[in-house]
Amino acid sequence: MFEAVIVDAVRTPIGRRKGSLAFTHPVDLLGDVLKQLLNRNGVDPVSVDDVLVGCVDQVGDQAANVGRNAWLSAGLPETVPAVTLDRQCGSSLQALQFAAQGVMSGAYGMVIAAGVESMTRVPMLSTIGFAGTPMTDDLLNRYRLDQWNRKFFDQALGAEMIAKQWGMTREDLDRFGLRSHQLALAARQQGVLEKEIISVRARVSEGSKETRLFTEDEGIRPETTLEKMMSLAPAFADLELITAGNASQISDAASAALVMEKGVAERLGLRPRARFVAFSVVGVNPVTMLTGPIPATKRVLQRAGLSVADIDLFEVNEAFASVVLAWQKEIGAVWDRVNVHGGAIALGHPLGATGTRLTATLLNALETRNKRYGLMAICEGGGMANAAILERMES
Repeated sequence: MFEAVIVDAVRTPIGRRKGSLAFTHPVDLLGDVLKQLLNRNGVDPVSVDDVLVGCVDQVGDQAANVGRNAWLSAGLPETVPAVTLDRQCGSSLQALQFAAQGVMSGAYGMVIAAGVESMTRVPMLSTIGFAGTPMTDDLLNRYRLDQWNRKFFDQALGAEMIAKQWGMTREDLDRFGLRSHQLALAARQQGVLEKEIISVRARVSEGSKETRLFTEDEGIRPETTLEKMMSLAPAFADLELITAGNASQISDAASAALVMEKGVAERLGLRPRARFVAFSVVGVNPVTMLTGPIPATKRVLQRAGLSVADIDLFEVNEAFASVVLAWQKEIGAVWDRVNVHGGAIALGHPLGATGTRLTATLLNALETRNKRYGLMAICEGGGMANAAILERMES
């Protein structure tokens, strides 16, 4: 079997909903990232065997294979194919796993895994008609409705159910949200986040050709306090614990990773930053739906022959505070190894882009702290989760 390595992983700054990336088409945003990834590594784009792109709401601006359109919009060779896939919030982590598995099998020598989501331009749930439309004809939702007497089921309710199942208080959730902002702010102030971010040109208004350089994450709130967070009303009328302060932010961004067979990287004079150790993907109860990182973590550790203590750093997507808090209670990871540069509560959760965003953040953290093993896990709509373990490679 061939050895798959990550040569590079980058992300755009993450824009708030209706923020700096609101007028930038996701095709252009991802195209910019793909082109910069290749240029900064001196790679001939003709050498890329495939481009695998995660995107959740594949409609409107993100329809008709956004990955292929992004590649062509960047003026890259038409001979290189691309595919867009959807495993909900873990879409680009799944793209990364498929990329690595393709290399390991010998099908690819060089492949890009990427993700994009413009949640401003293509609102969440757009693929079911329009944002906010009840999924009354969706079979999965019927399953949920049959079990829970509700007109509509959402992830926030699942997150609340998890919080209550694991005995969390509103203060527990808000303290975790505050932690995310504080850690992300510290990482930015120390210049750590700059190592994973590539600046992109953002259009200043709809239809305008004028752009400005977008360089910094917009979601971090330096001024927030526990008191401010606890003053927020619940996100929905029938919830008690879940608020905008302890849930991930709706965001716009793109991210990408360059994956190669180790021998190919060596022939090109490129230094691999990490190798793949193990992967997992699991299904869980589609009602609570967000507990998947727990069994995904256990399975990937088992496959790697490693223990929780062996993992130096964890990146568990902060879809909601309760997701990571429940995961930690079950897995037992030490808090100073978990989401050390903050997470989606502070930075944002641009659905399809989150998997390879976590990859860039994890590699950056491993290198900054001179650590060896990193594990990332993402909960996903419909009751699924992906996890992967990376090993940092010495220069």
